[in-house]
Amino acid sequence: MGKNLLPKDIQEAYQVEERRHACSILKTDFPEQWKDLIEVLRAFKLRKSDVAKPGGRKSPIAESIDTLFFERGWIEKKFDIKVTADGRETLAPTHHVDYFKNRIAIETEWNNKDPFFDRDLTTFRLLFELNVLSVGIIITRADELQDLFLEVGKRTAAGQATTHMSKLIPKMHNQASGGCPVLAFGITKKKYDPKS
Repeated sequence: MGKNLLPKDIQEAYQVEERRHACSILKTDFPEQWKDLIEVLRAFKLRKSDVAKPGGRKSPIAESIDTLFFERGWIEKKFDIKVTADGRETLAPTHHVDYFKNRIAIETEWNNKDPFFDRDLTTFRLLFELNVLSVGIIITRADELQDLFLEVGKRTAAGQATTHMSKLIPKMHNQASGGCPVLAFGITKKKYDPKS
């Protein structure tokens, strides 16, 4: 089981799902990115004040994860991909990932609509097939946080059509990411700090 390569405290604080030996590849071939990921997952705190804040363009939760990755040299990355047929450009799709470093891409889906998972997995598949990505990672929330949102009065965030692990796992297993190794982390109540 590749998930068992993760430190025990990470396994206890996050719901973890993987495809195609993502943990083994990360730990063996990308030790610096593995270390960064573990440090970010450990450092992240789910603060009650952030959960309770009204929605906007980007939640303070996603912004706190941004800061943790950017401090470690990860960058927001846009990939411009040109498709040609008979020497003529027919399509120039653009693909974006939240954090990128040395062939590893990470997306944070805190409170989006669940089709964003389809977009993320499709992006991972395409970048993997183009040989610019080795592992794709998604950080979202575990289903158990739905109750937490209701406790703090955020009914819209607790909707079943929003991003959480039970929406992601079937998409991971139905080949949406093609051959790309994928690792997913669902934030659980163990990361919640009700006093902050």
